[in-house]
Amino acid sequence: MKHFIDLKEIPAKDLRRIIDDAKKRKRDRKKLNNLEADKEAPLKGKLLIQMFEKSSLRTRLSFYLAIKQLGGSALTLRPDELHLSKGGESIEDTAKILSNFGNAFMLRTDSDKKLEEFKKYLSIPIINGLSPSSHPTQVLSDVFTVEEIKKKPISKLNITWIGDSNNVLNSLIDASIKFAFRLNIGCPKNYKPNQKIMNYIKSNKNKIFIFNDPKKAVIGADAIFSDKVISLNDKVNKKKKLKDFNNFKISTNLMKLCPRAIFLHCLPRGTEVDEKVFKSKQSKVWQQALNRVYVQKSILLYCFGKLR
Repeated sequence: MKHFIDLKEIPAKDLRRIIDDAKKRKRDRKKLNNLEADKEAPLKGKLLIQMFEKSSLRTRLSFYLAIKQLGGSALTLRPDELHLSKGGESIEDTAKILSNFGNAFMLRTDSDKKLEEFKKYLSIPIINGLSPSSHPTQVLSDVFTVEEIKKKPISKLNITWIGDSNNVLNSLIDASIKFAFRLNIGCPKNYKPNQKIMNYIKSNKNKIFIFNDPKKAVIGADAIFSDKVISLNDKVNKKKKLKDFNNFKISTNLMKLCPRAIFLHCLPRGTEVDEKVFKSKQSKVWQQALNRVYVQKSILLYCFGKLR
C-alpha cells in the first residue's frame, strides 16, 4: 500500500512508471466506451471513496471514470453530511470507518494538516486530489500531456509558468526537480514562491529560474502553463492582485514569442488568458483535462501495488 500526497515524497522512478503505464492504458482503450472496464479489470471489486471539501469538476469526473475503467466503483461523500464536520467526530474515528468500508480514499481538502492526519490513521491508501500546498495529480497528468504532444521526454523540454505562486506551481516545481526539466517562472516581484519553497529549490539540483518579465520567461518555451490569478477562497485584495498581474496576461503577442509552445491551463480559467489564445491551435486544454483519467488510473494502481 502506498499513498499519493506530494510529488516530492515519491521516487522519480515510480513517477516515471506511473506515466509509462498511463501511456499504455490510453493506447489500449481506443475501442472502448467510457464506462467499459479495461480488459483485465485490475481493481475489480475495489471501492474508491472520494470527499470534496472544495469545488471540483475535472478531479471528480476523472477519478470516477478512472476507478470504473479499472473495474472498481466510486462513492462520493459530502463533508457537510458527515459527523466529521457536523457532529465533531474525530479524523481518527472517521479514518477507521473509511478503512473498513473502502479500499482507497481520495481527498480534496482545504487543509494540508487534515491530509497528514488522515494518512496517520487510515489503513488504506490516501490520494491528494488538491490541497492548499500542492496539486500532484494535476501536474503529473500535465507532464504526461506535454510528453504526449511533444513526443519527447520532459527532461529535454523547456516549461514556462506564467502566474501566481500557488499549489499547482508548487507541484510543478516538484516535477521539475524529479524529472530534471527546465522551468521558467514568470511572476511579479512580490509573488514569487515563499521562502520555504525557495530554500527547497536551492537545496536540490535543479533548472528553475524566476523572471519578473513574462517576455523573458517564455523565450524558448515548449509549453506555457497558467492558472487563475484569483484562486478559490483566495483571501487577498483581489482588485490589487489583478492589477499587479496586468502585464502577465497570456496574450497572442506573448505566444508569438514562443511559436512552438503549447498552452496548458488546469482550469477553470479567468482573465489571465486571452480568449484567442485559449481557443487557438496552440491551446491543448481539453486534451490536458481528459488525460487526468489515464494518469489517475495509474496512480490508483501505484497505490494498490498493481502497476504493470
